[in-house]
Amino acid sequence: MLSDVRLDLPVRATLPAVVAALRTAGTGVLVAPPGTGKTTLAPLAVADQVEGRVVIAQPRRVAARAAARRMAELLGERVGDRIGYAVRGDRRRGPRTRVEVVTTGVLVRRLLRDPDLPGTGAVLLDECHERHLDADLALAFAVEARAALRPDLWLLAMSATPEADRFAALLGGADTPAPVVRAESVLHPVTRIWAPPPRPAPAPGAGPVDRALLDHVAATVRRALRERDGDVLVFLPGAGEIAAVARRLADLGDSVALLPLHGRQRAAEQDAALRPGDRRRVVLATAVAESSLTVPGVRVVVDAGLSRVARLDRARGLGALVTVPVSRAAATQRAGRAGREAPGFVYRCWSEAVHEHLPAQPEPEIATADLTGFALDVAAWGRPDAAGLALPDPPPPAAMQVARDTLATLDAVDPEGRITARGRAIAAVGAHPRLARALLDGAGRVGADRAAEVVALLAEDTAAGGVDDLAIAWRRLRAGADPAATARWRAEVRRLRALLPPDAADGTRAGAPLSDDLAAGLLVGLAHPERLARVRRPGGSSYLMTGGTAAELAPGSPLAGAEWLAVAVADRAPGAPAARIRLAAALDEATAREAATALLRTEREVGWSGADVVAREVVRLGALELRERPLTDPGPAEVAAALIAGLRSTGLGLLEWTPAARALRERLAFCRHALGDEWPDVGDEALLAAAPVWLGPELATARRRADLARVDVAAALRRLLPWAQAARLDEVAPERLTVPSGSRIRVDYADPAKPVLPVKLQETFGWRDAPRIAGGRVPVLLHLLSPAGRPVAVTADLASFWRVGYPQVRAELRGRYPRHPWPEDPTTATPTRHASPRRR
Repeated sequence: MLSDVRLDLPVRATLPAVVAALRTAGTGVLVAPPGTGKTTLAPLAVADQVEGRVVIAQPRRVAARAAARRMAELLGERVGDRIGYAVRGDRRRGPRTRVEVVTTGVLVRRLLRDPDLPGTGAVLLDECHERHLDADLALAFAVEARAALRPDLWLLAMSATPEADRFAALLGGADTPAPVVRAESVLHPVTRIWAPPPRPAPAPGAGPVDRALLDHVAATVRRALRERDGDVLVFLPGAGEIAAVARRLADLGDSVALLPLHGRQRAAEQDAALRPGDRRRVVLATAVAESSLTVPGVRVVVDAGLSRVARLDRARGLGALVTVPVSRAAATQRAGRAGREAPGFVYRCWSEAVHEHLPAQPEPEIATADLTGFALDVAAWGRPDAAGLALPDPPPPAAMQVARDTLATLDAVDPEGRITARGRAIAAVGAHPRLARALLDGAGRVGADRAAEVVALLAEDTAAGGVDDLAIAWRRLRAGADPAATARWRAEVRRLRALLPPDAADGTRAGAPLSDDLAAGLLVGLAHPERLARVRRPGGSSYLMTGGTAAELAPGSPLAGAEWLAVAVADRAPGAPAARIRLAAALDEATAREAATALLRTEREVGWSGADVVAREVVRLGALELRERPLTDPGPAEVAAALIAGLRSTGLGLLEWTPAARALRERLAFCRHALGDEWPDVGDEALLAAAPVWLGPELATARRRADLARVDVAAALRRLLPWAQAARLDEVAPERLTVPSGSRIRVDYADPAKPVLPVKLQETFGWRDAPRIAGGRVPVLLHLLSPAGRPVAVTADLASFWRVGYPQVRAELRGRYPRHPWPEDPTTATPTRHASPRRR
């Protein structure tokens, strides 16, 4: 086949070495920069030397069709003869087809269906450096299929980047890596022009790209048209930005053709952007034009510097396409588009300083995306944890666990992660497992046709055209309002419909037809039961989803005010308080219950409301509370747990702390401080933690907050004391001490480090030393009072006070209190509580 092609591209000289490597080792790596011809010439060279069909896998549908068309043109044939292709919803091949270009997703499905790939002699994995999930899986499955089933299968990885050793080790093993063949590049020089916007643009994210940046991109295109010759290729992150920039350039006139190029177009529209024209062209493209595709006539590239990648908010189960800065490697790939046919120029809409801080390589999809489909595929392959597979990077454990949990809820895998019969049926659909579940389970409820139509729309939600009401988008597609989107949608509908039995139900429930709106809501709910949402305030646009995430409709949404929504697409910007609803369907509570039966539960709830015990029976749909009624017979244990929760949230102030209770608590605190940890801890945290122990009997009979105020706290506290400690309490921490006058005075234990005895000075006559407690370990701090009860001295060293302090106190107070004794030697004087009688 290669001999039929006269085109001489740089890769041609290396193809004999590629074939020799494959013939010797069976595997190989071809490293060839963009524009060297690897995608079109390598498959033809391999087809000349191998028995069976050559399958070349591309990450993108646009590139797959373009590569097939280009090879057919080189052979002077139509696609479908010796060169064919197969992408989702579109296939052209015949009995003479020797080279078939497929997407990596199609290859993965074939490997899962027939791992030995009957009739295939070689598999070429193109652009494997782009690290799409399907590309990683296709590589891993093909390597294992060759090792276990098809040692004769030739396997070639083709990449535009120099990371060859990594793929060589994966294909051949660490000990005997696959041979690496490198093609020299003869790309023409590309001059870089830094063209940052006048003001820095806001950081990209989940929302739309800043309008000022799109204005600047359009202005840069106009500048490039003025300053340079040739066609202009403009890189933008998505179809929405392509349309926005096209509107800004609409006044260029008939001399310039504005041509969009993205994955949402019909094949004919994509082909038009890849063919030379009779006018100067501005091709507005997404990342589909970074590699594989050659856009003829391009001499200038304008790069907005943005990429759109998949991200998953694992905590909330929200997947989204997020706009991120382009990597340096991708920027180099894009710039190279301008130098494929002649010297060119690249206008980069950022500064050289910003460029130095860009990531070196794009993140592999396996590191950031929803891995539910990936996890199902590896389970279907027989490797539930992906261990041992020849993957360039292992899947993140947390993301895999989330994916396995999701598959378990769909009954797609068993507890060990192995695929079930239902899982195989879901995998056979060739869509995300959630959508496959909606198709299979929903067809019997809404009818096969409607199920296929809605799931096809959900599978490619960009076909909604920016409308957030799924029912409106569905009706527009049915009416053919957007021919390109409608064509893709109908192709997918036909594919999905063919998977369902022809006699599926017609969509009735309890004898009543199910409307299209409710059918759409039911199908979305079956796919995403955790995203069923109820409005928070009647007529509002704020919702709470069954998964517990808050969500908001965009201002002016036709869905505003709907009581219930089934949310198909939502994303949440970092730091945002709520997710933004991008696509949803209105439904009613009955349909929501039907869609999310597994989340429906009735619970007895006895708890603390913040003010008192509340006992009720609650019907919930996930995080949404549907119904409640009071419980008249809550169990004592439930009430006790609620009261304990109330104590722990509100504090010990819910109890009535009498003076006796406070005094006992202070005595116990003193014992722990003086005698050690064998005595109970009566701090707030410890008492709250041990509440079931010391308040147990009272809690067993309590029913409400008021019952706590009637608890005898002092008696309850004594339950913390073992019998031996209870017997010693009055000895080591006496409530009162007897002073020489005979009075029994209460000890103040407010400070556990310094117990205090307030006593009138005359009542201590005869004491030589201050009393000691806690088995003689702690001296009592004496607050000595005047006859009027006012403090005159504080001491724990009474002997020193009698010698030094007392003479001064005696001199100051004996004239003021003449009827009270003031002996010179108080240690031998008689203590008294009374004053001397008045003389008559």
